[in-house]
Amino acid sequence: MTTSNESSQEGTPRAVFGAMLRFYRQRAELSQEALGARAHISGKTISAYENGWRVPTRPATADIDAVPELRTGGALTELWDKLKDGMNYQALPTWFQDWASKEAGATALRWFEPLVVPGLLQTEDYARAIFQTRFGVTSEDIEERVAARLKRQEVLIREAPPALWVILDEWVLRRPVGGPHVMLEQLGRLVEAARQPNIAIEVIPADGGAHEGLTGAFIVADSAEAPSVGYREAAGRGYPVEDREEVASLELAWATLRGEALPRKASLAVLEEAAKSWSSAT
Repeated sequence: MTTSNESSQEGTPRAVFGAMLRFYRQRAELSQEALGARAHISGKTISAYENGWRVPTRPATADIDAVPELRTGGALTELWDKLKDGMNYQALPTWFQDWASKEAGATALRWFEPLVVPGLLQTEDYARAIFQTRFGVTSEDIEERVAARLKRQEVLIREAPPALWVILDEWVLRRPVGGPHVMLEQLGRLVEAARQPNIAIEVIPADGGAHEGLTGAFIVADSAEAPSVGYREAAGRGYPVEDREEVASLELAWATLRGEALPRKASLAVLEEAAKSWSSAT
């Protein structure tokens, strides 16, 4: 009997990939557990791939392709490459996928972060270090989420990228996420980004005390074709904000935080100084 969840996956990139994986596995007369053991992942993960509940990373796909009994000739990796947009984005949580589409369609993003580097500017190792703190996630979960996050960043290098305006609490630059080497690379990424014409980064000094943004991170996405929408971070998940009064509240908070932040040139100097401090710590 087909469940409603299975029906909802029908025809999607992950369902197509899962069906092909199941074909090769059954042709080789391997159980899910046997295939998982050969590819160094669990049988439950193989089941999740086949049913379209989860999406393998490209490296995990290559590991499966390399199982000799399957005799795929690299077909799964080739299929992954053809379906890669759908494959990567399915790793995003269901509750986040609507926001990801709004983010991708925005002409401008106004982003405040008091704790971590914004996802669109994270390096691979920084993102991995963040995801590794989540309770109960497997190494495969982490790699899927890292791949999805890096895929989202492509919005900044497309032909007509959105303007990205970021305000950071300075403590974001000082918190040793992943250790000094990870932070050195991450600060280098921020310095590089701050010099790009479509990205502005402003920093609220650490000695500034309490400010409006201590209640949490948020984003406002502006579009030429629709009213601005917002997004609030909370423990464990985030929440899109479309109510006009709530969006106006976020815009007011943004304006207030701008008054607390250093100008772009001074903020760049803070970024460069923070990068040097991590360089001396490595």
